[in-house]
Amino acid sequence: MRRALTAVAALAVLAGCGVAPTGVQGGGEPPTGIDNGMRLYFVSDSGLRGVPRQDHDLRDLNGIVKLLMAGPTPDEQRTGLSTLVRITGTFRVSSRKDRVTLRIADQDLATSAQGQLVCSLARGQAVLTGARPDRVEVTIDIGERSAGPYRCPQFLNQG
Repeated sequence: MRRALTAVAALAVLAGCGVAPTGVQGGGEPPTGIDNGMRLYFVSDSGLRGVPRQDHDLRDLNGIVKLLMAGPTPDEQRTGLSTLVRITGTFRVSSRKDRVTLRIADQDLATSAQGQLVCSLARGQAVLTGARPDRVEVTIDIGERSAGPYRCPQFLNQG
């Protein structure tokens, strides 16, 4: 009986599992942490969602506000994304290191619109300066009122 079991085990080892051997397969570059590419944040049913904009040549943070007001692309709209950023007056963005300030005329901004602005401006500041996007603080000055400073993770956790 032992000999029979030993023979069956030896045959099983010799037969293998049926998968042909292959050479070493490359897995690409390893993850490096926070992605440093340009990203805009739009509103979806499940909260804010970042979309990459690697094709956009970022020169200053004012351009980010304009892109948010223009809204998602038609393809992004088909996936359920929209924008709540509608600034009716003038605006100006200033920054220094890991701090960004957006000044706009007196108007109300929905919390989701504030989140879009904070996360997109923080990401833009990271692209321009190399700061960590999750550490950039954004203040929104609306007329006589000031909101913030906020960090993007505060809005991403609201999903």
